[in-house]
Amino acid sequence: MAEIRPFKALRFNTEKAGEISELVCPPYDIISDEQRKQYIQKNPHNIIRLELPKGDDPYNQAGSVLDNWLNSGILKQDDKDSIYIYEEEFTVNNITRKFKGCIVRVKLEEFSKGIVLPHEETLSKAKEDRFNLMKATNCNFSQIYSLYMDPQHIITSKLDKLSDSAPENELTDSDNVTHRLWAVTDENEIKTICNEFKDKKLYIADGHHRYETALNYRNYCRENGTAGASSDYVMMMLVDMEHPGLLVLPTHRLVRDLPSFDKERLLEGCGEYFDITEKADISTAEVELKKLYDEGKKAFAFYCGDGGYSIMVLKDLKVISKLLPEKSKALQELDVTVLHTLVLEKVFGIDAENMAKQINLTYVKQFDDAISAVDSGKAQCAFILNPTRVTEIRDVAAAGEKMPQKSTYFYPKLITGLVMNRF
Repeated sequence: MAEIRPFKALRFNTEKAGEISELVCPPYDIISDEQRKQYIQKNPHNIIRLELPKGDDPYNQAGSVLDNWLNSGILKQDDKDSIYIYEEEFTVNNITRKFKGCIVRVKLEEFSKGIVLPHEETLSKAKEDRFNLMKATNCNFSQIYSLYMDPQHIITSKLDKLSDSAPENELTDSDNVTHRLWAVTDENEIKTICNEFKDKKLYIADGHHRYETALNYRNYCRENGTAGASSDYVMMMLVDMEHPGLLVLPTHRLVRDLPSFDKERLLEGCGEYFDITEKADISTAEVELKKLYDEGKKAFAFYCGDGGYSIMVLKDLKVISKLLPEKSKALQELDVTVLHTLVLEKVFGIDAENMAKQINLTYVKQFDDAISAVDSGKAQCAFILNPTRVTEIRDVAAAGEKMPQKSTYFYPKLITGLVMNRF
């Protein structure tokens, strides 16, 4: 099963680089060009220069910056092999949560072995970008986020005990998320934690592109005679799948630029599969959906503007099993599967390729953004969804299948720049 190891992380030397809060950043794929400039203006040593390089020759430029920071002492490699305990604390809907896991090296395994399991499809362009960056820098600057099953929560209990002192790093970011980091160097403690993973599978929560890129990088090193023990591993953050602080948020769907869009005709088509109830105030949609979610119903809110909306509740799951008989029960029963198959494909005529290329479909994470997109005319309608359950992610991955794109949104994202993995 999963093989994990400690490592000597590359970390910022804050005495030379500046405050840690000025050196880290969110994941590269949610940062705009303007935000990138702001990070660098605040501190020219921000990790964004390595994780998201720009310019005519961005990847080699990142390699040059890395060499410069190593030579000048901006970055330093830890002296001892360590496991790094990482915690995030945050507030959503006036409820404060926190979750904790460990950052380690994980041995790379092909998905077919069933040890590391994906749950979402990936895009070739993103993998090419990450591969070029890895070739130029021989580093992981951000960690893949994965989950594991531990019914007795033995690992989390041990991590809690090992992090009962003040953290080595602590910062609160612009989204009011607090990040804390501890380094565990005790060899016996490290060995105990590593042994706990020997019977575990890992389920990728966020970072599918980076994992597949790491596999490609490992193979590239082998083909070019530069393979070493470290290129067989990738940096991961591992979290108990049943940790009470874990939060998965929904990703809503916007439909745009669809020819001959007719709300009433579309609702009539949906009526074959859904019980449809009209509601007067879109601000109540999330509450209504939560009730149905708790009842185990498959439901969506359909919004076309003017304040009112429709609640759509699936009549019978059997229709999905008839349409997708080759798929597992876990995949058939996902909310996104129901929406994509019965509504977007059958009624709206938006096929899977169209969705992947986002020709008539846009994905948004914030409820308010979805509503304002419709109200402003940028979208013709919005489908507001409930979140995917963590257990559903596990079951789909265990069945060897992948969810549609943008099925999960783990919040908050892991911050980039606290620890780096140098090959």
